[in-house]
Amino acid sequence: MTALVHFQLDSGVATITLDSPPNRNALSPQLVAELLEALDHAEQASARAVALTHTGPVFSAGMDLTARLADPELNVPFAALIERVMTFNAPTIAAVHGSVRAGGIGLMAACDLVVAHSSVTFAFTEVRLGLAPAVISIPVLSRCAWPSLAGPFLTGETFDAAAACRMGLVSHVNDDVTMVVDDLLRGVLAGAPNALAVTKQLLRGGRRSFADMQRLSDELFRSAEGTEGMRSFAEKRPPAWQQ
Repeated sequence: MTALVHFQLDSGVATITLDSPPNRNALSPQLVAELLEALDHAEQASARAVALTHTGPVFSAGMDLTARLADPELNVPFAALIERVMTFNAPTIAAVHGSVRAGGIGLMAACDLVVAHSSVTFAFTEVRLGLAPAVISIPVLSRCAWPSLAGPFLTGETFDAAAACRMGLVSHVNDDVTMVVDDLLRGVLAGAPNALAVTKQLLRGGRRSFADMQRLSDELFRSAEGTEGMRSFAEKRPPAWQQ
């Protein structure tokens, strides 16, 4: 069986590549399973960051409808995949060079940062197929206010990268996606691993009490990373995680 997902680890960065161009990187049972396996590899390797990218002109066309039609009872652990990406310990960055539709938008939106080429288009096509953007509503609504999504969700209309950026679905739009991703990765790798993990939880966790945040802040100041960070600042040298 030909692999549909490729994994590469280099200098702490795990690059995961969707490679199923014939069906536009549709979220087939095999591709979803291999994506989950690649994330496991990244975690086991203590990857400092994950870059999710693709081959071909489409990032992902969404769920594999052909497979679904052939077997209506098909079990595709798509929700597990989305949750795995959203809760992955290290920062995740989607590098989007081509169009994205339906479930593919959910996969992209589950990443912490999304860099899209200015030519990329998006569409939530579910309602036009008698479906609803159920699972993907969780990562998408965590990024965007619902009024900005009402039109795209309810009409299935196509929108461009600039509109996606305005609504918060995409964090960066640039004609050189690779350059922006590389810049972001350098910034991420400058941060301390535990500090990044905690910051991700803050971004995803919503409002908390000041008392909880004070306790968390005190814990981080007393932690090994916090101590090393402050000491390296005072000694005018890079912290241990940058060496």
